[in-house]
Amino acid sequence: MNVQMPIHTRRSHRTLVAGGAGFIGSHICDTLLQRGDTVICLDNLHTGAMRNVRPLLNHPHFRFIEHDVREPLQLDGPIDRIYNFACPASPPHYQQDPVGTMKTCVIGTLNLLELARQKSARILQASTSEVYGDPEVHPQPESYTGHVNTIGPRACYDEGKRAAETLMFDYRRMHDLEIKVARIFNTYGPRMHENDGRVVSNFIVQALRGAPITVYGSGSQTRSFCFVDDLVRGLEMLMESPAGVTGPVNLGNPHEMSIEAIAREVLNCTNSVSPLEFKPLPVDDPKRRKPLITTAEKLLGWRPRIPLRKGLEATVAYFALEVAAHDPAATKKQPSPSRRSGRTRLTLANSQQAR
Repeated sequence: MNVQMPIHTRRSHRTLVAGGAGFIGSHICDTLLQRGDTVICLDNLHTGAMRNVRPLLNHPHFRFIEHDVREPLQLDGPIDRIYNFACPASPPHYQQDPVGTMKTCVIGTLNLLELARQKSARILQASTSEVYGDPEVHPQPESYTGHVNTIGPRACYDEGKRAAETLMFDYRRMHDLEIKVARIFNTYGPRMHENDGRVVSNFIVQALRGAPITVYGSGSQTRSFCFVDDLVRGLEMLMESPAGVTGPVNLGNPHEMSIEAIAREVLNCTNSVSPLEFKPLPVDDPKRRKPLITTAEKLLGWRPRIPLRKGLEATVAYFALEVAAHDPAATKKQPSPSRRSGRTRLTLANSQQAR
């Protein structure tokens, strides 16, 4: 049975978005302001960027606070909702300081849970498909407990997010806190970090610069890519679902494709002639990744709507502006990216805003 509450009918909230200057967090800030919320954006700017939220700084209902969630936080006034995106999410970034990553996942989540308890706020934890590790069950349902290497180089993030989920449910049991846990699968779109090491951003930037497209492994390993607009819609639907809907809930696109296939799709979208360059697969890199989204469909009425090609065109348009700004000579070497019609809600307008 579909038990979702229509988002457009909900009352306005005073909402804290931790990690709000990051890729997904900044899109959440945009959406909540459009809904009429008062938004407090919290970020230490380690991987987040002020350019992602600079257009919001003059908004009367937006406030930015530079703060590290590993330190306790005191806020005046009521808080109704807390979104926790405060953690580096790409392997190069979270492996750069693995102890810091684990502290952000555990201590940071604990601090936000304490704030939620003090304010009687509802809190949503942005967990990850990485809690499934290199899965032995395919596709991955929420009931799958995962196959994670606890001592590998990715463990600081995988295990940190698993511990954060544990804290969320312990606070619910101990303090009757209203919690939501979303397990986010591969997401792409405008405002991804240019050098974050993730597949879509890497491929697009390399294609726009005419550099070889780096494919790790044989390219046969799979991922499922969800456009950021679809993900944000799912996150808000989960946050505003009835209190009994706690999750974990998988949010991602169940359309599975190989890494080599996504590389060739990027080449088509950018009209690039970059060659594919194959390199060894990193340690513990998952071979297959595909969400089972039955829970999201039944409890939220959510599933992705935006086709890959349309999402890629919006993302390419964003990165074309970024690359042109930082390396004008590189873009002159390449044909213009595809400019097909039918762009989605956030796309080029936000590409301009995010600069």
